[in-house]
Amino acid sequence: MALLMPAKSKYRKCQKGRVRGISKGALYVAFGEYALYAKEGGWLTANQIEAARVAITRYIRKTGKLWIRVFPDKPLTKKPAETRMGKGKGPVEKWVAVVERGRIIFELGGLSEDMARKAFEVAAHKLPIKTGVKVR
Repeated sequence: MALLMPAKSKYRKCQKGRVRGISKGALYVAFGEYALYAKEGGWLTANQIEAARVAITRYIRKTGKLWIRVFPDKPLTKKPAETRMGKGKGPVEKWVAVVERGRIIFELGGLSEDMARKAFEVAAHKLPIKTGVKVR
């Protein structure tokens, strides 16, 4: 399993920030005919994106094409359990994609609408945010 993460980044660690407001980009279906979009903001970890991708590809088998419209490029750090305060920020634990409301996460093309909806329903169970389906 190839874990999604940047090859290199400008800074090793970054601040958490807040996820509010509507996405500035990726609001419309650009590549396929159907899209899974975020109805609320949040973080998607590389593992969650990969789990959803596997679920979709297993459901659609060899038909259609899948596009992933998010990429985890934000490092999340975590200090070890039972560690005293201080001594700096912990090491990078995982990579997350910041997903704002309205952002398209996955797109599907080349298959029927009911099959795409069912594939997205299976994938939505793997994600920690509320999602919806858009049709071009």
